[in-house]
Amino acid sequence: MIALIIGILVSLIVTMIGTPLLIRIVHKLDYGQYIRQDGPQSHLVKRGTPTLGGVVIVLAVLLGWGASALYRYCCHGIVPSWSAVLALFAMASMGLLGFIDDFAKVRKKQNEGLTVGGKFLGQIVFATLFAVLALVLPTKSGFPSAQAGISFIEKPFISFEFAGRALAIILFVIWVNFLMAAWTNAVNLSDGLDGLCAGSSMVAFVGYAIIAIWESYHLAGPGRSGFAYAVSDPLDLAIIACCAAMACLGFLWYNCNPASIFMGDTGSLALGGLFAALSIETHTEFLAIIIGGLFVIEAMSDVIQVGYFKATGKRVFKMAPIHHHFELEGWTEGKVVVRFWMIELMFVMVGLVIFYGDWVARSGLWHA
Repeated sequence: MIALIIGILVSLIVTMIGTPLLIRIVHKLDYGQYIRQDGPQSHLVKRGTPTLGGVVIVLAVLLGWGASALYRYCCHGIVPSWSAVLALFAMASMGLLGFIDDFAKVRKKQNEGLTVGGKFLGQIVFATLFAVLALVLPTKSGFPSAQAGISFIEKPFISFEFAGRALAIILFVIWVNFLMAAWTNAVNLSDGLDGLCAGSSMVAFVGYAIIAIWESYHLAGPGRSGFAYAVSDPLDLAIIACCAAMACLGFLWYNCNPASIFMGDTGSLALGGLFAALSIETHTEFLAIIIGGLFVIEAMSDVIQVGYFKATGKRVFKMAPIHHHFELEGWTEGKVVVRFWMIELMFVMVGLVIFYGDWVARSGLWHA
């Protein structure tokens, strides 16, 4: 519990102190955000707002977890787990792609940075590396960091092992690439209004922190009552999720409307990569669709808009992603953001109820 508190405090302090420092640095370098011309006209006043705020979010999570890991090692001799390292790798690697994209935008002073092909190639390389290492690296618990299959909660309902080990790894790599691309883009699409992505991500990571803590108290092994989870080092994952939630909270202080800084692709891709990694390592890939329900809605609204327009030449929404639709309906930016936070909170609550109900049912306590 002390390690968890240390991680929370360090992550929060780093963002609260580091964000205003970054704002001053970005101002001096004149690295301001360039706003899409086809977006809501009310957003044009945001042109020049400092960006690259995701750098502080990533550093806050890394330093928060690092301080927690140092305490656990010095006081209890606990060595950091590969599962934690891999989750942080997913966050940092996707954040690096976002940083390259953001940096290219501010240097070229336009709203186009890294090419789609370049970003896609980078995601493939990093996601593939994460997938392979998650299956082959040994862990302290004896359970692999990931399962070669697709899970709703815990045990895969589709196992890739039917095809043999080599093909199972290949299929798992493809699955992880899909998840990384899907979640990074979904979270990135939600980063269109002041505070929307940071606040929604904070809620989502609190949900995953609760799931990972529950799994750590019901880890498979001798003497466990009720259903047990064959998950590798969930307490480490809980600490990372808490650090991410606090990093988002600290950043939100400066990112709420009117934003003093934007997280940019550095932050949204990093948060999406971490969310995907947590879903994989807690064996809840399909439950994540509910936990991150708001991000799914944002992504699907964009897919529906583009697909329907190509097919018919007409639009379903006034503008996609869907948060812009409600802006053009007359909602203020603040109203859209707060209501979308509430929607994400409801998704997380439903996800946690399903997660707990699954444990009760599998433990045979349903009628107890």
